[in-house]
Amino acid sequence: MIELVGFDGDDTLWHSEGYYRVAHAAFEGIVGHYVDLADAGLHERLLATERRNIKLFGYGAKGMTLSMVEAAIAITNERISAADIHRIVTLGKEVMSHPVELLPGIREAVEAVAREHRVVLITKGDLFHQEAKVQACGLAGLFHRIEIVSEKDVRAYDRVLGEFGLAPGQFAMVGNSLRSDIEPVLRLGGWGVHMPYHVTWAHELEHGLGPEDAARMETVQGADGIPAAIAALRERASAPSPR
Repeated sequence: MIELVGFDGDDTLWHSEGYYRVAHAAFEGIVGHYVDLADAGLHERLLATERRNIKLFGYGAKGMTLSMVEAAIAITNERISAADIHRIVTLGKEVMSHPVELLPGIREAVEAVAREHRVVLITKGDLFHQEAKVQACGLAGLFHRIEIVSEKDVRAYDRVLGEFGLAPGQFAMVGNSLRSDIEPVLRLGGWGVHMPYHVTWAHELEHGLGPEDAARMETVQGADGIPAAIAALRERASAPSPR
């Protein structure tokens, strides 16, 4: 039986990626005063810089801001002004201070799942930023536990399950990212509910899931589908194994 259900934070409980997209667009406007954006390959070079820096700065707005500064200096051959560097830093601060807006119906979905299961929030990113969003979202009291991790991989999920004293087959994870929320849990032997968000960071689009993983996951198009998806997985998990 599924006993524990995990929920992702960014773009599952509350809106997030849209604020990063606004910052990226403003960043392009700043750097566009120095170079031809089409020739510079700005999007690809910024993404490469962010990926390279994840192990140093982690995920979130602070890492994005430092990567934007580094990319801007490199792309403009160090011609970018101190004033424009300051503008880029301000973009990062604006992302850090954005309001926390819940996705439609997500409170009701978490409450419905929590009536049948223990629920845990597992989110990744900058500790201070994630703590602030958890505090502001108004959902913290629904969760038995809140985990803020630097990376959502097999090791992180295995640690959480070990601390709950559960086998992977007793756990289902709800999230918008196949790479971070679903694939590691399925690799452990758990279950997944994928709720796609309308925009996703390119780094999170990379995953190794295939058709053979479909039996251990459900896909929903909105929060109102989450309780039924968990119920379907619970029924599947409790079915006798074929001889």
